[in-house]
Amino acid sequence: MTERSERNRATADGLANADELALIALPAAPALLSTEDGIVVRATEQAARLAGEPSPAALVGVRLADLVVRDGSASLLRARGGHIPVRPLSWPHADDERLRVTVLVDVSDLAGRGTGGTAADDERHWLIEAQRIAKVGSWVYYPETGEIYRSPVLAEFLAGFGADAATMIAAFHPEDRDRARRFFTDVLTAPEDELLEVELRDLSGKRIYLCTGRAEYNRSGRVERVQGTVQDITEHRALERLLRDERRKLQDAQRIARLGTWEWDPRTNVMHLSSMLHEIIGKPTSAPTTWDTYLERVHPDDRNWVVQAWRPLVENHEPVEVEHRYVRLDGALRILRLHGAAIRDADGHDVLVGTAQDVTEQRAVVTRMERSSKRFSDLVNMTPVGIGLFDRAERLVDANDALCELLGYQLEQLRGKSIDDITHPDERGAGLPAPIERSGIRRRVPQRVLVRSDGEPVYCELHTSSSVQDDGTQFWLVVFQDITERRRAAEALRYQATHDDLTGLPNRAAVKDLLGHLLGRVDSHRVAVLFCDIDNFKRVNDSLGHDAGDELLVALARRLEGGLPDGCTAARLSGDEFVIICQDIQAVGGVDSLATRVSGLLRTAVPVHGQLIRVSAAIGAAVPNGTGAGGEDLLRFADAAMFEAKRRGTGKVSLASPALMAAADRQLHLEGQLREALHNDGLALHYQPVVNAEGVVVSAEALVRWPHPDRGMLTPDAFLPIAEQGDLLRELDRWVLRTALREAASWPVRGGRPVAVAVNLAGLVPGGPEFVDAVADIVAETGIEWDRVVLELVETALVDLPSRTRHEMGELVSRGVRFAVDDFGTGYSSLARLKDLPAQIIKVDRRFVAGVGGDASDFAVARAVVDMARAMGRLCVAEGVETATQFHVLCGLGVDAYQGWLFSRAVPAREFRDMLARDPLPIPGA
Repeated sequence: MTERSERNRATADGLANADELALIALPAAPALLSTEDGIVVRATEQAARLAGEPSPAALVGVRLADLVVRDGSASLLRARGGHIPVRPLSWPHADDERLRVTVLVDVSDLAGRGTGGTAADDERHWLIEAQRIAKVGSWVYYPETGEIYRSPVLAEFLAGFGADAATMIAAFHPEDRDRARRFFTDVLTAPEDELLEVELRDLSGKRIYLCTGRAEYNRSGRVERVQGTVQDITEHRALERLLRDERRKLQDAQRIARLGTWEWDPRTNVMHLSSMLHEIIGKPTSAPTTWDTYLERVHPDDRNWVVQAWRPLVENHEPVEVEHRYVRLDGALRILRLHGAAIRDADGHDVLVGTAQDVTEQRAVVTRMERSSKRFSDLVNMTPVGIGLFDRAERLVDANDALCELLGYQLEQLRGKSIDDITHPDERGAGLPAPIERSGIRRRVPQRVLVRSDGEPVYCELHTSSSVQDDGTQFWLVVFQDITERRRAAEALRYQATHDDLTGLPNRAAVKDLLGHLLGRVDSHRVAVLFCDIDNFKRVNDSLGHDAGDELLVALARRLEGGLPDGCTAARLSGDEFVIICQDIQAVGGVDSLATRVSGLLRTAVPVHGQLIRVSAAIGAAVPNGTGAGGEDLLRFADAAMFEAKRRGTGKVSLASPALMAAADRQLHLEGQLREALHNDGLALHYQPVVNAEGVVVSAEALVRWPHPDRGMLTPDAFLPIAEQGDLLRELDRWVLRTALREAASWPVRGGRPVAVAVNLAGLVPGGPEFVDAVADIVAETGIEWDRVVLELVETALVDLPSRTRHEMGELVSRGVRFAVDDFGTGYSSLARLKDLPAQIIKVDRRFVAGVGGDASDFAVARAVVDMARAMGRLCVAEGVETATQFHVLCGLGVDAYQGWLFSRAVPAREFRDMLARDPLPIPGA
């Protein structure tokens, strides 16, 4: 063996010297390092002991085939004769594929004829431990017998699976089993010594194994055996993924930051640029870069000072930072910021390294911010809103011109003043809201009273924000918005919302608030309410006009303000209705004493328009009855008591008794039922015909009725006062107008003459809100012709109409609507005003019609009205015609149409349709 070993050693010497081979790591087990030709170039101490050699050097230069022979199984030839059963495990060395590592596993215990003893057991144990540490298992496959040997570590990897090829393949993930089968097939057909690899996952897919295999052929060219390893590389792959991710993140970060790296060797003047830096400067990666070629693209105006700025780095290796313009090959101008430093490479040479960042966009943003800051400063200086800058001690540091003008100071006078110094004495100590540590939090102070240099108060709304300057100093930014005028306007609006426009007294809203406050006190039983209604006030309006009535109301309001005792408040609800609220009725001597005093104030003579008008008032009083009645209830009881006093005569006073309160409650209940009837179409219309002299029906007046569930059919005189008190007249008029026009639209037409329909309005009147729109919408909704609509109004509603209201009525008249004056002759100075009434039909009141057959005065009035109506081109209709005598006399006077029981009472809609079918109507006595 010695002579052969010498020859082989000479062959191995050409591969590597002994010092280099000694540096190659081998497992701490019986291991051999051999060349491609199978010549052993290094052995471990464990391998020498297993072979019976005194030292590892005895095995160097020996062919591996001479040491390990196979005769049915592998055996290691020992130096002193004999052999020991082994299983060699081989794999290429990781650093040099020309070398192979072979580990000899002592399997004498498996063969039953080993000579290893305790030392061999130790070697086998350490070999297994080495595989376990390296996470490498080995296997050997013998195609002739189908036998597979698995090392203990591999058996641990494939725990629970058998030692044949099929079950080994089943130990891997289902998705990887086809690749495992191809791997075994490829290994069995691969050229000798060709190492094949495949990565497979375990059943759970969590572990990754690198499987290697290499076939060994015998002299006849058949595969004698296949050797391989299975290595757990899960952590390696995880580390590789982590490194890839980190590398990708670094590249992404550089791309996002537009940051590249460079390296410059001053000895060669060659610069190595990262791919990102090549992209930034727009230069292909294939083009070499030197400091000179880089400098050529630096902007000509920056080139000289860039060279000067770079000199400390080149000459003294001092770190530098340079920012300059760079002209790319495509002509684009970029701004680059370069950092450079000196380091030593592995050879001990100085190398300059650094980064280059494209800051073009950043510089553009900075420029825009500087311009924006300048514009902001200019805007602050010219804005009409006061702006001040305060330090942590809340002392003014700076202010714009508007704040100086607002407070009446020069800027130098304002500087150093605290927020308390410019605050009104009544509000000092409040400071600025929110702690300054909460930077960026904006707060609003709705009102703060400041004081001008002349002592005048200024009402401001403050908007504050705490912030930090560039040097870290915290400060307050405060915007002062002058709301003095807004506050005055708000106070005026608040006053208007709670006070009567005419008299300046508190209105209904203020009365409700005051009563709600007083009745919420412990001594609410001392509260009293007086409801006052001026006697015959309507006569003043009708005879002297509304201006005179307004003058009278103002005079009475002033008397109440000046004559009421302390603790009493006068208010005006509407029209000629006044309310007195007493906080403590006992303090003024009781209800009777207060009512007498108020009655005396309202019983007076007032000069109006050059005339002395004597007035008085009906007064109703109410006090809490202990039932928890609210302010609305107390007003309602006092109102009911006032109506009771008015029934007793002028200037009377009445106290709300329990019976009167109960009646008021019933009236309130009836009002609720009326509301429900309006909303649910629970009312009905009857129609009374209006005929001409031949008995032909020319129109019909719609009269509302209420089929009450408990009280039967109610006529308007039973529920119109309730509707008026409940503010339902307007809603009731809408319902009547809509229902009447809808039913009239379907009336039959005879002789080509459609019958008109008349609706008497009390709440929906000209001059009211949206009068024209309300009528137009209902006409459009019902589809009736405009010239079939007659709107009846009492004479007083048409007197002294403003020009706007007359224009509104003119719009409806231009479309075909006609207006009728109802109950004409009952007003004041009616004949004198007939020419001014914007109406096309005059209806003579029934009181004059009743006496035309025997009373000369009634006859004269009727004739005068008819003559004047005809002279002015108006139609004349007589109301309340009940006898044939009345009819014949009126016919002789020239009346155009007639309405009354002589022809028909008001009948339900169905009966009226039947009446139209019998048109003309018979005239009794004709």
